[in-house]
Amino acid sequence: MSSRTPWRARAGTALLAVLASIGAFAVPGSAVADSPSESLQTVTYHGYRIEVPAEWQVIDLAENPRACLRFDRPAVYLGEPADQNDCPSGVVGRTAGIVVEPITARSAGQATAATARTQRGKATAPTAASSNDTIQIAVEDAGVLVTAAHTPGTESLVRDVLASADLTEAAERTVLPRVTQRSDAAPLAAAGPQPGSYLGKGFDACAAPSQAAMNAWQTSSPYSAVGVYISGSFRACSQPNLTASWVTAQTGNGWRLFPIDVGRQAPCTSYSLKISTDPATAKSQGVTAAAGAITAASNLGIPAGSAIYSDIEAYTSTASCKASVMSYLSGWTERLHTSGYLSGLYSSAASGIKDAASEYNNGAYTRVDHLFYAWWNGAADTNTGSYVPSNYWANHQRIHQYAGEVTESYGGYSINIDRDYLDVGNGTPPPASCTGANYNFTAYSTVQNGSSGDQVKAAQCLLDAAGFDPGTPDGIFGSATATAARNFQTSKGLTADGAVGAKTWTALLSRGSTPTIQNGSTGEAVTRLQRALTAALGRTVGIDGAFGSGTAQAVRDYQSSRGLGADGIVGPATWSALQSGK
Repeated sequence: MSSRTPWRARAGTALLAVLASIGAFAVPGSAVADSPSESLQTVTYHGYRIEVPAEWQVIDLAENPRACLRFDRPAVYLGEPADQNDCPSGVVGRTAGIVVEPITARSAGQATAATARTQRGKATAPTAASSNDTIQIAVEDAGVLVTAAHTPGTESLVRDVLASADLTEAAERTVLPRVTQRSDAAPLAAAGPQPGSYLGKGFDACAAPSQAAMNAWQTSSPYSAVGVYISGSFRACSQPNLTASWVTAQTGNGWRLFPIDVGRQAPCTSYSLKISTDPATAKSQGVTAAAGAITAASNLGIPAGSAIYSDIEAYTSTASCKASVMSYLSGWTERLHTSGYLSGLYSSAASGIKDAASEYNNGAYTRVDHLFYAWWNGAADTNTGSYVPSNYWANHQRIHQYAGEVTESYGGYSINIDRDYLDVGNGTPPPASCTGANYNFTAYSTVQNGSSGDQVKAAQCLLDAAGFDPGTPDGIFGSATATAARNFQTSKGLTADGAVGAKTWTALLSRGSTPTIQNGSTGEAVTRLQRALTAALGRTVGIDGAFGSGTAQAVRDYQSSRGLGADGIVGPATWSALQSGK
């Protein structure tokens, strides 16, 4: 239920102002209210109470069980989604939205390692981790699971809404079950790499269908493959059904999955979340997107060897726009390859696909492994016409979306879908290397002998680039990596303990050219600076390759703490301090 209350919090006006400034209602050309109403509404469900802007829709799923949980327009959804929904297949984009549902065996399947657990909700909201631009909190004293979607531009404001939470007397405690795996039980996972080798029809839908719908369609429909939106900052639909157990069940039943990521869009569009026009930054953004997709795939049990498709919606191409998109896809592909995944591109045949084909033999870009192209000509085949030469991506590397936004019904379950035809096969990505390694982290932890993971791989690659051989960059910190770290530390006059801590990280991350940079600068040097400052200061500095006010303040803080002139300009003295590990 909801009730209106006087305006008394900054979250509402600030959020509405930001939503207006980014063209909030997500799909290009959509209208935004001229001015925000100065009121909030209080929304309560199962004793969990939050304040949201009055203009947000509030949808009670008990009254409207087929409602589509979509985040391309601000809304709050209360209750459990039904087996069927009215999601249009073509929704793209995100503003902000919140789903509050009871903790049940079904909803518990959505929980991941990033899900925060709290008894009251309010204390955890500001610091709960965001994964794929989604914050999830289990408020056990109210027995609800709260899922909040945001964009990079609305995250702090969505956190303000979550921080307004309190509980009423109606709240009843339900503990979120902790998944325990018997030692003799097989882990939840797909039956193998996805989509694997498959020739035939498939479909994609905005939200993964329920188990009942999948069972009905398996029996009656012509489809045996399904596209699922597993990750990305611009996914429009909530995914209440998409869990590791759902993936295991579908692939166990013979379905093939083609995982899709919806992230930044071409800079020559009106979408609110765009790829940078600086090619180096664009590539870094592709790396970051791939890292998020890999995490999502891993959480769902979609293994290495699978292809993950980056959804880049149609755009009117220019030379600079194409360079940004191809750079983004290079970073996307290289990062996926380092973890053993194949890369795919979904786009309009007339824009992103045509651009990728035009750069097929350009060694400046890393080519994607698979094409997934929208050409709604009604032909269930993988012919690309004049858009792509027939000998490009010709080895079982194509998916054709041949019809869009049609509703079909089988076994009593209706779904709005895009129709696809697949000719795909298992591929082998290049062996792991430093190409496309992720160096962007919100914090740089100390890694040492016995450590493992992406930060270890980043340290190994940085040591190798500095001329100190750490062995194979496999993300496992062994004796060769420790020796390389000690030798690097000695060369910089640092304590040679063989562990990569804050000082060693700072020296490694800042290596390279030392141009004078300041507010307004962009490019690779700014990215290195932001990484090094994150390590040196022990706090997150946004890593986007753009020198803005936040970076300037971090520079002044660093300069002041190291006895340098605190002018916010990074010149020879500041670079020298960073590269010495200070």
